[in-house]
Amino acid sequence: MDIQVKRVYDAAAADDGWRVLVDRVWPRGLSKAQVRADAWLKDVAPSTALRQWFAHDRAKWDEFVQRYTAELDANAEALEALRVAARRGRLTLLYGARDSEYNQAVALRAYLLVHGRQGAAHRHAG
Repeated sequence: MDIQVKRVYDAAAADDGWRVLVDRVWPRGLSKAQVRADAWLKDVAPSTALRQWFAHDRAKWDEFVQRYTAELDANAEALEALRVAARRGRLTLLYGARDSEYNQAVALRAYLLVHGRQGAAHRHAG
């Protein structure tokens, strides 16, 4: 799977593949034309409560990833478009946060790399 993570404020590139905004809120100050997203999947973003709890506090990162993983596990249908896109070619997950290492797109990429090829039924079978 070819999945990259990119800040939505960075310029789009020809080799970005399918560009998907994975934030629950639209990035400040940017138009749709500037974002150049092929899709905006709010449902794969962390819940508002989780996002507010995390508040981009690096000390909470491990716990954030655990909680976000649980949310993703419970929302397998919303992930299907990402799984399909990642199988077809490059997928670029767009995020608005300032922190390039500790954000939901980084966590989502890691999740997809582990769970991307298997469907919800396989994961929940055990």
